Amino acid sequence: MIPGKLRVSVVVPAHNEGGQIRPVLDRLFEAISLPCEVLVVVDSDDDTTVPVVSEYVRIEPRLRCLVNTYGRGPANAIRYGIDAAAAPVVVVTMADGCDDPRQIDDLTRLVERGVAVAAASRYMAGGQQVGGRYLKGLLSKTAGRSLRLLAHAGTRDATNSFKAYATDFVHQVGIESRHGFEIGIELTAKARRMRLPVAEIPTIWLDRQAGVSNFRIAKWIPKYLHWYRFAFGPRLTAAQIRARASSDPSPRSLAEFRAKGT
Repeated sequence: MIPGKLRVSVVVPAHNEGGQIRPVLDRLFEAISLPCEVLVVVDSDDDTTVPVVSEYVRIEPRLRCLVNTYGRGPANAIRYGIDAAAAPVVVVTMADGCDDPRQIDDLTRLVERGVAVAAASRYMAGGQQVGGRYLKGLLSKTAGRSLRLLAHAGTRDATNSFKAYATDFVHQVGIESRHGFEIGIELTAKARRMRLPVAEIPTIWLDRQAGVSNFRIAKWIPKYLHWYRFAFGPRLTAAQIRARASSDPSPRSLAEFRAKGT
């Protein structure tokens, strides 16, 4: 595939998925009809995902396995994958098979039509979340719906990681998240502050059937709250967003968040 003809780069952060990644890759390549590349990003060479993806590459030239050098954790893996992406549109999807890959084409086309962020939404008409922890779902739904209603964020599901982004937009504003899955709400909030269009389509999210989720509610809630608050405010330029990153760091832990008295 000639990079210049790619329309979408699909970034899949993975952590010790082993053979469970194979059916996820099968569904991805079956579902995506647009010229694409799929970047599976791991934190180390000894991750159990690596040998499975390396074998899969032999039959699927659109697939690459990348070892993240930015630091451990899903946020760094996603950052690394986006920086390595060759297409003008990048879609982030999880390695656990919870997301519906059939929607990647539609999300990509929305960005090609001019939106900065295209979200797969569990909380709009036609969307659904099947399974998963009740508290996590309640917090996510409350945050998403209130952001759309009060901050006009453009989506009812700002916290969902399954989104498409204009690659240039991500490069302009940067990604400040360093650990968890809060990149989805971070980039949605930044698009809102720049007054860039955000769109959504309904999705049905299915809880993973095998393995263990890497989501840590107590650890990452402060980071989500930081970006939730950031979505409210006057219009900013990309340069202003980049400039504030060093002067307004988000809390790194629940203890630090409580210490700030917020």
